[in-house]
Amino acid sequence: MLQGIIKGIKGYFGTFQLISQLKLWKYFAIPMLLSLLIAIVIGSLAYLFSDSIGDYISSFWQWEFGKSTFETISTVFGGLIIAALGFLLFKHLVLAISAPFMGPISQKIEIHITDGTLQTKESSSAKLLARGIRISVRNLFRELILTVPILLVGMIPVIGLFSALLLFLMQAYFAGFGNMDYTLERHFNYKNSVRFVKRNRGVATGNGIVFMLFLMVPVLGVLFVLPFSVTAATVETVKLIQEKK
Repeated sequence: MLQGIIKGIKGYFGTFQLISQLKLWKYFAIPMLLSLLIAIVIGSLAYLFSDSIGDYISSFWQWEFGKSTFETISTVFGGLIIAALGFLLFKHLVLAISAPFMGPISQKIEIHITDGTLQTKESSSAKLLARGIRISVRNLFRELILTVPILLVGMIPVIGLFSALLLFLMQAYFAGFGNMDYTLERHFNYKNSVRFVKRNRGVATGNGIVFMLFLMVPVLGVLFVLPFSVTAATVETVKLIQEKK
C-alpha cells in the first residue's frame, strides 16, 4: 500500500513538462474554467450555511454546564462537516463533468507514452460523460456512507485527530479513483475498472493526496488540479496496464 502511494505521488514528477511538450494546456482550458466555477458556487454555499450548522448542533445541549465548550465543539464540527462535504461535492462534480474533455486528453498522453502500442477503444463525449457520472455517483454514495461515522468519531478528543487524517486519505482515494478512470475507460468495462483500482488503491490514494493538497491552495489549486492530477494518473495507470498485460 505504502509503495503504491509513493508511486501515485511520483506520477506528478515531470507532469508540467509533459503537458507543455504535448501542448495540452489549450485542451485543459474548459475543464479549468468549470473547476473554478464549481468551486465558487460550492464555496459560497459553504459560507452561507456553516454558522447555521454549528448553531443547530449546539442547540441540542440544553444545560448551562459545559455550554460554551459544547458550542466551541459544535462550531469546529460544523466547519469540519462543511469542509468535508465541500471537498466531496467539488471533487465528484468536477470529475464527472470533465470526463468528455479528460478522456481525449488522457488518450493523447497514453499514445505518447506507449507509441500507440496499447489497444484502446474510442468513446463518444456522451459515453464519456455517462461513464464519469456513473463512477462519480458510485463513489459519492460510498464516500458519504464512510464520512458520517468518521465525522462522529472526530468529535472525540485526541482520537479526532486520527479521524481527520482518515477522512483526508479516504477522500484522496476516491479522487485518485476518478482520475485513473479516464484511462481505464478505454481498456476495461465498469466492473473491471473498479476491480483494477481496488487492486491498486495505493496508487489511487497517492494520486489523490496531491489532488487534495492542490485544493488547499486558494484559486490556483482549483485551476491546476485537473491538468496535473489527470496527467499523473494517466502516466501511472498506463504503466500498471502495461505491467498487467
